[in-house]
Amino acid sequence: MKNTFTYFCLPFAICLGSMKFTNAQTDSTIYKSILQTIESNKPKYAPDKRTKLLELVNVDIINNKYTIQTTEKEVVPVLKQELQKFEPFVNYQLLPDTSVQDKKQGIIQLSVANLRSKPGHSEELATQVLLGTKVDLLQKIRSDYRVRTPEGYIAWVPTSSVTAMDSSSYVAWQKTPKIIYTNEFGKSYSKPDQKSIRVSDLVYGNILSLSKEHKKFYEVEYPDGRIAFIPKEEAVTFDKWLHNRDLTAENIIQSAKSMMGLPYLWGGTSVKGVDCSGFTKTSFYMNGYVIPRDASQQVLAGDEVQILDENGKFSEELALKNLKPADLLFFAGGRSSRITHVALYIGNGEFIHSAGTVRINSMLKNAPNYDDFQTRTLVSAKRYIGSKDPQIKNIKEHTAYSN
Repeated sequence: MKNTFTYFCLPFAICLGSMKFTNAQTDSTIYKSILQTIESNKPKYAPDKRTKLLELVNVDIINNKYTIQTTEKEVVPVLKQELQKFEPFVNYQLLPDTSVQDKKQGIIQLSVANLRSKPGHSEELATQVLLGTKVDLLQKIRSDYRVRTPEGYIAWVPTSSVTAMDSSSYVAWQKTPKIIYTNEFGKSYSKPDQKSIRVSDLVYGNILSLSKEHKKFYEVEYPDGRIAFIPKEEAVTFDKWLHNRDLTAENIIQSAKSMMGLPYLWGGTSVKGVDCSGFTKTSFYMNGYVIPRDASQQVLAGDEVQILDENGKFSEELALKNLKPADLLFFAGGRSSRITHVALYIGNGEFIHSAGTVRINSMLKNAPNYDDFQTRTLVSAKRYIGSKDPQIKNIKEHTAYSN
């Protein structure tokens, strides 16, 4: 919050004391009214600040200047109507704003870009986005962009991690053929020779523009124009990869198990490290689907699977009867009912999840790998496979990946 204060010499300050106090009361009333109006509209227009913004910024109580910032244009006329008597004091700023000019799309240009909750390298890691992924550019502050990811997550990324594009540049990029990197880890080369200098590191899921095919290499172009070469055995054309995606329980679990032993990383969504929901998100991405980012968002998608008895308590009997492999399990931590953890069910009472490392545990009390289950409370299960929920999006139909 930005406050503006004026200092006077003591006698003058005493003379104006009563007047300043009266103005402060008036200003405080305006501020509280604006804030209350914003809060009352959030449940309808911006219930989750991770995906929709409605916020009060640039607050100057003394001079009665307030800016309301939002990503939701339909709320602006509502706010203007409700705050009509304060019209001279309120400015409305819709994102994307003028700070991004005509470059409202961006393509990630690092193997894994770190997105943070606030602008700045020292801020909390919120999520990650892979090379070649499109993001919406909403705002630019100094050396950071505020962006929206394909799953709708809003966070901040350094400008050095993304290539900003206007509409024509973005359309041209989208129309080029692509390859996707399918090894867990690797690198691209400056020449069609694995002894040549590295251009960058690569991880599973990185997408690059395909320029030419050589005998043993793909010649590719990065979003920022760098040219590199990737061994053909480490990548495949994006169209072929998409054609081979099949959302089955077997494939989801195979993808999940390919990440066994990866370290837990808060905000991680790549094979460099994953948090619990980044792990489930990546398991589905490997099979051609984009799902919500966080556990508390993932629990709101898919179809409910009954695992609780009539008293709302976890039932081992119901779980073993009703759960199917690749169902998502949601846990609450401590005494809170808030979702704090997610795992993938793999059958026979076992689940795979990222907790310290990606590992397998059991919900069965007599199992040797039961130990982690007793520290958590299983409160919900959802089935994504076969669900018609629009939050579970096939990459083939997703605007961030299709032409």
